Amino acid sequence: MTAASAPPMIRMAGVDKFFGPLHVLKNVQLEVPKGQVVVVLGPSGSGKSTLCRTINRLEPIDSGVIEVDGQPLPAEGKELARLRADVGMVFQSFNLFAHKTIVENVMLAPTKVRKIPAAEARKTAMELLERVGIANQADKFPAQLSGGQQQRVAIARSLAMKPKVMLFDEPTSALDPEMVQEVLDVMTSLAKEGMTMLVVTHEMGFARKAADRVIFMADGEVVEDSTPEEFFSAPKSNRAKDFLGKILTH
Repeated sequence: MTAASAPPMIRMAGVDKFFGPLHVLKNVQLEVPKGQVVVVLGPSGSGKSTLCRTINRLEPIDSGVIEVDGQPLPAEGKELARLRADVGMVFQSFNLFAHKTIVENVMLAPTKVRKIPAAEARKTAMELLERVGIANQADKFPAQLSGGQQQRVAIARSLAMKPKVMLFDEPTSALDPEMVQEVLDVMTSLAKEGMTMLVVTHEMGFARKAADRVIFMADGEVVEDSTPEEFFSAPKSNRAKDFLGKILTH
């Protein structure tokens, strides 16, 4: 298959999601080709995190289609577990196991889910911790690390499953300001290496520097889909102009 005919890594078509009477995703159409970095921006309550969470079915959808690498999202069971193994997810909370060391946290899923031998999983885990800049912390426990370091462990843990795509849901919003950059640096290097990424964030600098595309959401809808250059210099919609006006003046 040529790149042109390969299925997009993520495809959402006509996706609707309700929380009770609240219509949080409205007829969302989105395709993310392999190797592309898409940053999702928008005001609070616009549906960004929900969009991110539907892609590995942490949130079920009410209608529409979601496909990952050409495969429709299974409803449950082994197939869903298999698909989730291919989709890395990093949240604002680090969700590390407190009673396991850093290296054990990174080894856990490959040994349990992918049945990789412990020695091999440990070697890979150490390489990944080196890659995110904290191999020297491998035998510490999560509580002994800063928030920025814990989030880098969470990224290494996702990468240990060799995912086809990485989803980031506001990965820096729980961090102290001085730790934000160290996490964004790891994400930027991943982007440069060609990892397919969908990133929900408030970090405009990262969106400008690392994104191939910016998706702007408001009230559950994709309002704009453009390059960072276009979005930041000439947003088309009033909602986007208003949003940028508020954040870029601070």
